[in-house]
Amino acid sequence: MIKPLVKNVLVAVNGSQSSIHAAMYGIIMAKQYHFNLKFVYVVDTATLRRLTIGKFLVQEESDGFESNLHSDGEKYLNYVTGLAKKKGVKAEAELREGSVWVEVVKAADAFGAKLILLGGHPSRYSVTGKVSDESAVFSRTDKEIILNANCSTLVVYEPKIEELYRIL
Repeated sequence: MIKPLVKNVLVAVNGSQSSIHAAMYGIIMAKQYHFNLKFVYVVDTATLRRLTIGKFLVQEESDGFESNLHSDGEKYLNYVTGLAKKKGVKAEAELREGSVWVEVVKAADAFGAKLILLGGHPSRYSVTGKVSDESAVFSRTDKEIILNANCSTLVVYEPKIEELYRIL
């Protein structure tokens, strides 16, 4: 018998609609293919540190932003694990701090992920739904994850994901 190609899948969640859609996609896949699912949210303390050192933020502002980002991360992780639970899918969640791409890659390695799901951006697609020439342009964070991950990455863009999630 052939072993499944994918046993553990990590979904990077940042609170954007596209990352929530990637989480829904992961939930649907986990339900169908019976793999382990983990959501990770990274509080970008690396950027906060750079902004504080560069005097764009004072320490009190940085601390406030970090606290808000922690709260947001917990809220989004609770939301996506709740979505998974509604569909009978068990999922882990982890809140990390540091550089987003570094921590996503580290979390994937620690989890033994064979696949990382990232949220796609609809603005990179034409009105017809076809991939435009600009579709190869990713955010710096997405590029770093794709280039440095020790497993496959999938950028999810499924326009009807909410509908597919509802009927699952």
